[in-house]
Amino acid sequence: MSAKKPTITICSSSNFYKQAIVIRDELETAGLTVLIPELALKMKENNDFDVSHYKTWFGDANDYPKKARLIRGHFAEVANGDAILVLNHEKHGVKNYIGGNVLMEMAIAFHLNKPIFIENDAPEESNYIEEIMGMQPIFLHGNIKDLPKKLSNLL
Repeated sequence: MSAKKPTITICSSSNFYKQAIVIRDELETAGLTVLIPELALKMKENNDFDVSHYKTWFGDANDYPKKARLIRGHFAEVANGDAILVLNHEKHGVKNYIGGNVLMEMAIAFHLNKPIFIENDAPEESNYIEEIMGMQPIFLHGNIKDLPKKLSNLL
């Protein structure tokens, strides 16, 4: 009987969902099970990664229940995974960006005692740096290929 493959949940700004798809494929090839946000899958299916086409709640406040459903859905994926991987690229001129949604996902993982991996270094500018560092994430410094081994060592 073979051991269960570790499951990693990718968390990132929706601006990075195109990269999330690529990284998911790399990690699956390396033997991990990977969960990604529902919206990332929809963007891939539509071959449209323009975030403004999906965040309809900015134009119509009646669409905020859609945002709530997406948040709850990804919280469930965080809970179902063995660990999370935060993708943090440059956004709006902020290097290694981690926004509010990802911070909330990190908090869920932290509360559930799941390892938190961060793709790049800590954000250069963040109102949440104290909270990010307090969750004691494991920084990969851009070396995603190291993740499967690091994850296996923790589980």
